[in-house]
Amino acid sequence: MASPHAAGWSKSPPELIARFDETMAGIPGASVRKMFGYPAAFASNGHMFTGLHQDRWIIRLSDGARAELAAAGGTPFAPMPGRPMREYLVLPGAVLADAGALQVWLGRSLAYTEGLPAKAKR
Repeated sequence: MASPHAAGWSKSPPELIARFDETMAGIPGASVRKMFGYPAAFASNGHMFTGLHQDRWIIRLSDGARAELAAAGGTPFAPMPGRPMREYLVLPGAVLADAGALQVWLGRSLAYTEGLPAKAKR
């Protein structure tokens, strides 16, 4: 099986990875591991609630919160053209530039994701 990077995906910038790691260290209940070679954070029920993909920071949100973030510049996340991940948006630069806003959105994402049924063990 080819690695995702073979398909032309680039690594996340080191400064974005450092910010992600630092931010996740301050979020109780988040566990960090790699997803497709990128840092990702998971809720206690096993579902991913946020992560990096190339130079983008993505976040999982409820329908209403996605509409709110989209109005603030969030864009749908599709790791491959035509293959959007239904509940995920790319965080807009204005949110990434504001540590307080980032914390609020990550809190909303974690709360939403924690409310999902636990992921089945493989």
